[in-house]
Amino acid sequence: MLPPIIIGLYVFLLATFVGFEVITKVPPTLHTPLMSGANAISGITIVGALYCARFFSPTVANVVGFFAVVFAMINVVGGFLVTDRMLRMFRKK
Repeated sequence: MLPPIIIGLYVFLLATFVGFEVITKVPPTLHTPLMSGANAISGITIVGALYCARFFSPTVANVVGFFAVVFAMINVVGGFLVTDRMLRMFRKK
C-alpha cells in the first residue's frame, strides 16, 4: 500500500497532464464553458481543502489546505471576472 502523499502526488501529476492536454486541444470558442467547469472543480477543491484542514494533522494538512484554498479562490475569482467580461461583450448597447 502506497502512502497517501505518494497517491496525492500521482493524482496531482495526472491532473496536470490531463489539464494541459485539454487546454491545448480545446478551441477558443469553448474556453468559457471549460472555465465554468473549472470553477466547479475549484469549488470541490475548496471543500476538500477545508476538510483536510479540519480533520488531519495540523501542520502539514493546514499548510496544504491553505494553499489549496488560495489557489482555488484565485481560479474561481478569475473565472468569474473573465465570464463577466465575456457576457458584457454580448449585451446590446
